Amino acid sequence: MRAAGCVLWRRSACGTVELALVFRPKWSDWSWPKGKVKKGETARAAALREVQEETGHTCRLGPALPTLRYVDNAGRDKEVAYWAAESTGGTFAPNDEVTALLWLPPAEAHARLTHPRDKELITPALAAIGSDRRAGD
Repeated sequence: MRAAGCVLWRRSACGTVELALVFRPKWSDWSWPKGKVKKGETARAAALREVQEETGHTCRLGPALPTLRYVDNAGRDKEVAYWAAESTGGTFAPNDEVTALLWLPPAEAHARLTHPRDKELITPALAAIGSDRRAGD
């Protein structure tokens, strides 16, 4: 199964980076916003759509992050393409798939993420944010 998602980030009022985590009650986990790539859809388009659907935020894709490959909760092989993505605004509203959104500093996000594989994306995401010339705009 192909999926796509983002390590969604923003600058706090004091200028520090905050990362967005979503809570999915179906799996009882905290993770990055992500979801299946639809037929005929690019992974980039899927990542943008999933962020909007799960967080209520629009975003600007930055650098690609490592692709994660694993067996999902249903026993299927899954490949998830990720990007660092800066929030360009929006408002979260709970829905059937995602009931909570948290904006956390990287260390707190690391502690809150449920799956070790998701934690592995924090370091490359922070490196990507730092290398994105537009990150401070």
